[in-house]
Amino acid sequence: MNVLIIGSGGREHAIATCVAKSKRVDKIYCAPGNAGIADLAECVNIPVMDFDMQVDFAKNNDVDFVIVGPDDPLVAGCVDAFEAAGIKVFGPRANAAIIEGSKAFSKDLMKKYDIPTAAYENFDNAEDALAYLEKASFPIVLKADGLALGKGVLICKDLEEAKAGVKEIMLDKHFGDAGNRMVIEEFMTGREVSVLAFCDGTTIKTMTSAQDHKRAKDGDQGLNTGGMGTFSPSPFYTEEIAKFCQKEVYEKTMAAMKAEGRDFVGVLFTGLMLTDKGPKVLEFNARFGDPEAQVVLPRMKNDIIDVMEACVDGRLDEIDLQFEDNAAVCVVLASDGYPVSYEKGFEIKGLETFEDKEGYYVFHAGTKFADQKTVTNGGRVLGVTAKGADLKEARANAYEATKWIDFDNKYMRNDIGKAIDEA
Repeated sequence: MNVLIIGSGGREHAIATCVAKSKRVDKIYCAPGNAGIADLAECVNIPVMDFDMQVDFAKNNDVDFVIVGPDDPLVAGCVDAFEAAGIKVFGPRANAAIIEGSKAFSKDLMKKYDIPTAAYENFDNAEDALAYLEKASFPIVLKADGLALGKGVLICKDLEEAKAGVKEIMLDKHFGDAGNRMVIEEFMTGREVSVLAFCDGTTIKTMTSAQDHKRAKDGDQGLNTGGMGTFSPSPFYTEEIAKFCQKEVYEKTMAAMKAEGRDFVGVLFTGLMLTDKGPKVLEFNARFGDPEAQVVLPRMKNDIIDVMEACVDGRLDEIDLQFEDNAAVCVVLASDGYPVSYEKGFEIKGLETFEDKEGYYVFHAGTKFADQKTVTNGGRVLGVTAKGADLKEARANAYEATKWIDFDNKYMRNDIGKAIDEA
């Protein structure tokens, strides 16, 4: 079959790497792709939000199966466009992707169907939000309602910070229209865990767990980013916690979406906080996490096309989802200054080192070709992933592999997976 992947980041490179292993796939296209994906697929210069061009391309190139990677096109109805054209596509329709597209929707859904999450209130204007904060307990969390590239969340330690946060989100529109509405929720403490799951609208099957590191600097300091690194599995996500979440979170969420007439087909990403009162949902995403996909997918044993097709066909219950009994760690190599301002266009050296290294991967996030060279083209440039027998070995391997890559203004956190030592 011919497969089209929509997207251009590390997540899509990880997906393409899995798709390329499938014996069922003859040709892979990626729109628009990047310099790393180009080694596996034919990259076509079509923007992720141009659904008409994507559908026309799929029709003209005998595309049998489409995989939509990023959140923006999912929320905007990319899957709906392909379905309307009669093309098989993996991902949630717009009416289901709202679980990520609106934090207010997802919080209201959890309240209605008794899915454990933090206490919260939704606000449509700054005046009401400020009045609520006058009587609130601190620290407290402010969330822009819409999509904000994983950055629309502010943790405020006191009233002064919270007032500034309301101004930033709702008045100054720092996150654009995502800040037209805002969620204010209680601050939770505990270990964070990310769990991705395949869904077919009725059945939900979880993948191996992971943990992301959002802050830009070591020690979880600095600004929120799209993710600076990940490890999988999480030693804190025990079998007991998994059983609780399967019943009280994942299955309840699938049933809730079905009851609302929003059958969820695709990948449901659940961000959990393991509090002293039990696991609670921090957020839902409607797609593979990035960089979580870069540590979860390399450990998956199944043919990804078999699994995704089963989701689309409503027969996920027939799939025995399996993962390797090992670990993986991803360290993001970023442009110094990310996520605020940074230079790009620097040549990347050492990529060829990964070509013959079993268990090592370099996933491109912000790269492009220029003058027959691969150069930096974003804040998050590469995800360097390594597997190991356990998390400590995988972490050591990943950091060793970061030394194989060099480019001007290369920056990374040096403590990805440090929590492993405390497990």
